[in-house]
Amino acid sequence: MSILVIDVGTSGVRAAVVRPDATIAAAQYQHVLPDTPFPGLVEFDPVRMSSTALELARNVLTDAGPVEAVGVTNQRASTIVWDRTTGAPVGPGLGWQDLRTVGECLALQAKGLRVPPNASATKLAHLLAQVPRDEWDRLVFGTVDSWIVWALSEGALHVTDATNAGVTALRSGDGSGWSAHTLDALGIPASVLPTVVDSTGVIGRATALAGAPPISGVVGDQQASLIGQGCVERGQAKITFGTGGMLDACLGPSPAAFDHRGPQGCFPIAAWQAGGRLTWGVEAMMLAAGTNVEWLRDDLGVIATAEESAAVAAQCDETGDVWYVPAPLGLGAPYWDFGARGTLLGLTRGTGRPQLVRAVLEGVAHRGADLVEAAEGDAGMTLSTLRVDGGMSTNGEFVQALANATQRAVEVAPLPDATTLGAAFLAGMAVGTWRDFADVAAAWAPSRVVEPARPLDRERWRAAVARAQGWLPELSALDF
Repeated sequence: MSILVIDVGTSGVRAAVVRPDATIAAAQYQHVLPDTPFPGLVEFDPVRMSSTALELARNVLTDAGPVEAVGVTNQRASTIVWDRTTGAPVGPGLGWQDLRTVGECLALQAKGLRVPPNASATKLAHLLAQVPRDEWDRLVFGTVDSWIVWALSEGALHVTDATNAGVTALRSGDGSGWSAHTLDALGIPASVLPTVVDSTGVIGRATALAGAPPISGVVGDQQASLIGQGCVERGQAKITFGTGGMLDACLGPSPAAFDHRGPQGCFPIAAWQAGGRLTWGVEAMMLAAGTNVEWLRDDLGVIATAEESAAVAAQCDETGDVWYVPAPLGLGAPYWDFGARGTLLGLTRGTGRPQLVRAVLEGVAHRGADLVEAAEGDAGMTLSTLRVDGGMSTNGEFVQALANATQRAVEVAPLPDATTLGAAFLAGMAVGTWRDFADVAAAWAPSRVVEPARPLDRERWRAAVARAQGWLPELSALDF
């Protein structure tokens, strides 16, 4: 009873067949990079995205054989508007990083409505404005999951799940429905919105694929990673260290005590929905994680490959009081300072390549510890587990630094990309591959557990962060 998963990320598409023992039978990946026609603008070709997803899905089915069900997981909040009759997009998709609607977000904030620019709401309003209003009745909106499910079902299904709906900024705070107040403020007709479905459960058939297997799991990428690492009980958490970094923690049936952003900078999220019931979580993010290692490789030439950073950092035991604050794009939780910038402190004539590389890895680890502290503060609980996935989870020196910074054991996922497993678990539960969330939790085991070896100086770290903050005051003044 294998499961096909289509995983659409920010920079590419993956299709994989997952076996009942949570191993991968076949997988293919292809880069589908967004375009940046102007600084702050991020666009993508929806047709290329969906055609690539279908091509890869057919390829892995050829390699691995038929499957019992299909799961979809995706970059969240990226926005597409298309014609419900022809299926043709009205323009490019707008990526979640696209900032063209910052002005509209500030105007709404002045009216008492908080809508962050990375959410779908103002992107949708912008795309609708490109079409005459008397033609809006033929249009539909969706996030990437909606678009892929539409393609898989050949236009029969216009849906999204609760995890994706929750990050559009168009949903009511309790997750009970679309927000009429927000829709009215943005002039968005309810007729364009998708139906919200459970994250696990059969919603229709993938008629675009051989055998038309049922589509039975839809979930945002970070929530997929949470489930994929078996974090299904209150107090369990994971951090995905990719280009950026995302900590998600499971809260259980009761939501966080805040609607938008908590005092420590975390956001409330729907972790998943099953049987019409929501399980809630909190999310804390850093804007740059692996980006900093790429900077060492691509811009400074200090390392030849990202993997080499571990060996270079291992050439010294400590940084020699060199500190790096990884803020090339600003700081996320708990600081939320868009005007902060990357900062390197404490250089001496004795600072060498190993110290610099170790300082970068430890800086990202300190930001991971920041996210843990922020999530515990906003959730009002101690995180009982800390699991990690993403490209940086394969870097032994980094994971050890994270354990040292957080002073807790770090459990490393068996696969660097746990999103695929999470989507497979949700789809598989709907067709009996896994019985329930307890069965999912039992199916997960870490590849290794890294214990703290020595504490890192958190007070010294906070002093370094203070130096990085407020570098561009006009951006530091922005608060969404």
